[in-house]
Amino acid sequence: MRRNTLATLALLAVACVAEAPAATPTAAGPEALDAAASDRAAAPPRERAPDPGPGADGFHPLAQARRAAKRLDNREAPIPIQCYTKTAGVSNPCWTCHTASVYPNLRDDAELQVEYAFSDVGKTNHWTNLFVDRRAEIAAIPEAEVLAYVRADNYSATREILRGRTNAWAFGFDLDFAAGFDDAGFARDGTLWRAFRYKPFPGAFWPTNGSTDDVAIRLPTAFRSRDGAPDLEIYAANLAVLEASLAADPALADADVVWPTEPLDERRIGVDLDGDGTLEPSITALRGIPGHYLGDAADHSVHRGTYPAGTEFLHTVRYIDPDAPSLLATRMKEVRYLRKERELPRERYFSTYAIEAQEKDEGALPLFGGDAETGLLNQLGWRIQGYIEDADGRLRLQTDEEHYACMGCHTSLGVTADSTFSFPRKVPGAAGWGHQSLLEIPDVPQLGHRDPEVLTYLRRVGGGDELRSNDEILARFFPGGVLDEAEVRRAAPGGDRRLPHLLAPSRERALRLDRAAMLVVREQSFTAGRDVVLAPATNVHTRIDEVSTGLAEAGRVYRDGTVRLDWTATEFWRRPG
Repeated sequence: MRRNTLATLALLAVACVAEAPAATPTAAGPEALDAAASDRAAAPPRERAPDPGPGADGFHPLAQARRAAKRLDNREAPIPIQCYTKTAGVSNPCWTCHTASVYPNLRDDAELQVEYAFSDVGKTNHWTNLFVDRRAEIAAIPEAEVLAYVRADNYSATREILRGRTNAWAFGFDLDFAAGFDDAGFARDGTLWRAFRYKPFPGAFWPTNGSTDDVAIRLPTAFRSRDGAPDLEIYAANLAVLEASLAADPALADADVVWPTEPLDERRIGVDLDGDGTLEPSITALRGIPGHYLGDAADHSVHRGTYPAGTEFLHTVRYIDPDAPSLLATRMKEVRYLRKERELPRERYFSTYAIEAQEKDEGALPLFGGDAETGLLNQLGWRIQGYIEDADGRLRLQTDEEHYACMGCHTSLGVTADSTFSFPRKVPGAAGWGHQSLLEIPDVPQLGHRDPEVLTYLRRVGGGDELRSNDEILARFFPGGVLDEAEVRRAAPGGDRRLPHLLAPSRERALRLDRAAMLVVREQSFTAGRDVVLAPATNVHTRIDEVSTGLAEAGRVYRDGTVRLDWTATEFWRRPG
């Protein structure tokens, strides 16, 4: 099946190269265009930022990554823990990631639901933390110690050491989380990072499975200014255009897209965004996707389903605070930074995916440019960098190998939208701008689905996580081993509940999940797996010795998984009259 995919991509690549128009000049400048012409993302010059020096107690956030250098013991670290699940022909969590893809994602990988297509190295499950029994140690940590730990700020200290002194290509720690975000999601520190609310991707990202998280986005300077001066109205309009480009049904023509927005003043923007022929003081929907962005980015074409070069994401993975309404703890497990370094012309998407398919067919092991201090580069133009806790809970730069564990999901999955998960799942319009909270978000369906997403997941997986180890979900929604669909539907649009009804852990479970994460931090055993487990996993292969998952034989392969959502039955959906 992989050979057929390769042949199809090769033919498409030839046709596309023959017919592709010249690349449109972009606001990213000539450097981005030069990079777009290259076959692979290349590492930047190997320069190092001025050493910021240690902080209190001799702590240096970069020290551990520097000591580890380029050491890489697990060459298949990009294969996530969830891919080793035992499907037994009855449980299919694979459909959420491996699916029929949509341009510009050409990684149509639904066949990975059918077989364990691993390299020889990948056939061994290196995530041995899954099988460690820490139940006694988890029970021994007092509640007061857990709560004090998760409510402590571990971001500010690292920020104080590194702010403005990291490598030029790395995250500069400019965002001040202590200052917070205003009601519209803008960072109060003036950095123009903007937080948004989104529906968590199914499975491991649900709070009931171990963590909370939040995401902020920032567009390049030209996209948030007019005539060289900052302009929030232009910024908001460009974000609305980008949101529609990423989240709307890819099958719709640009002119047919209708997408809710926060109130926008067309008179100030100078563009008729809702297509009614007049410039109005307040519109709440975009009708049609413009051909170009606005303001100082007016010469930058909108490339459907992709982000402009210079787009940044900041994703923090946090502990669970069982007493916080949003469940977001102050303490961060990880800080993840993504930056779109270059945009690929259309033909390069075809050739890039064709090359990847050939490499996988030949059993080649993954290799990425860059390093820990610059961030790793994927083949689609993204730079990815992460920080994680040291043994004392302080945020330190991940090693190269720890970075490799981030690359699989942000490089070669069929479900992603330009390598991302969260922004295409943003709550539409004004309600989607603000710091992350699940309190008002219903369980909407995936695009093209009839039933709510969580309900579909529970049906297809037979549990609340990929490993079917979440006993609380099983007890709550599978009484007697049968899914209680009526109870799950209470969180759907029109029901009396929202996502916390489905995804929030009990207070007891939240504290146990926090304790389990604390133990892995103390061990610094992330290269053996960072996902939280409360007991040794049983539905997981230690080694892959068979090819078939058994799902095809059981008729349980699904090609309809998508990152995009159908919000039309919710109060967030607004259309112009």
